[in-house]
Amino acid sequence: MTSRTVTLLDVARTAGVSKSTASDALQGSGRVAEATRDRVRAVAEELGYRPNSAARRLRRASTGAIGLHLPQTATRLDYYMNLAFGAVARAQEEGFDVVLLAPASVGGTAGGASGPVASRVDGLLVIDPEVGDSAVPGLLDAGVPVVTGERYLGPTATPTGAVICDNAASLTALLDHVTERGARRPAVLAPAGTSAWATALRATAASWGQEHGVDVALRTVPFAATPVEAEETTLALLRADPAVDAVICAPDGAAPGVLRAAATLGRPVGPGAPPAATTHSREVPTPLLVASCVDGTATRSAEPPVTAVDLRPAAYGRACAELLCDILAGRTPPDTVLRHAWAMETRASTTAGPA
Repeated sequence: MTSRTVTLLDVARTAGVSKSTASDALQGSGRVAEATRDRVRAVAEELGYRPNSAARRLRRASTGAIGLHLPQTATRLDYYMNLAFGAVARAQEEGFDVVLLAPASVGGTAGGASGPVASRVDGLLVIDPEVGDSAVPGLLDAGVPVVTGERYLGPTATPTGAVICDNAASLTALLDHVTERGARRPAVLAPAGTSAWATALRATAASWGQEHGVDVALRTVPFAATPVEAEETTLALLRADPAVDAVICAPDGAAPGVLRAAATLGRPVGPGAPPAATTHSREVPTPLLVASCVDGTATRSAEPPVTAVDLRPAAYGRACAELLCDILAGRTPPDTVLRHAWAMETRASTTAGPA
């Protein structure tokens, strides 16, 4: 069967089932025994069967597209671009195109099943939804399945599904890490805004400090703070509170600004520098540990490289798209919430020896 396109009828005949049973088995619909479903899928894979996505869309009156809504600041952040690429790749595997929804196309016009967004897509991905984003309530009530990347904290319709990270755990891991490396007065540059990510980081910085009896210096910066904004905030922080010996910055790409502030003030970065002391009437600067809540090109290529939480954005985007596709195909029930794994990458900004 390699000389022509493999059809659904070929799969059904080889598996010894009817065409309708084969279709139900491959789409995850109908009342098909699990063993039969597995056999049909194995046969389809062996024969190299690829569903006719155009015909499938016609049968279900589908648009063949899903919408992707990102925060307004996303276009200049590596994290969201990598997430979008992951979502697109996974959606295309299911025969879906991805429509990037610009703020002007959804603001105030998405509500209701007859709204323009619902007529253009089969489902929606809404990433890091903020309570202050006026488009989000309409998207959640657009009349199509919606999967959010992170929870939505606003008072409106709940999404059909969600993929979430344990952001409290990731910041806790960073705070534990810098204190294990000797920090006694950590600071956190937490993001402003009303997303679940921003809210969790601010709350965790406060609760971790209370739990450990440590006064965490918390400063708020824009959700997508630039290196310049991070530098200015860090300079003001370190000048006002020289005892700060570790800075954890949240926004993607902001860590180089923290490093520049440390260099301006003569603060060596990393645990290998000597502690604060007075020698020949000159004060030896206190070393500063630096870490980031988001890994990326800026943290990996910095000098020194910066310890960071790898949120695996491309895999995150794939997970969001996969959940939406599974819900659309009936393979996964609505109200499913999945957890996405992260990892901490330790580097020279906090570690003297090999990570």
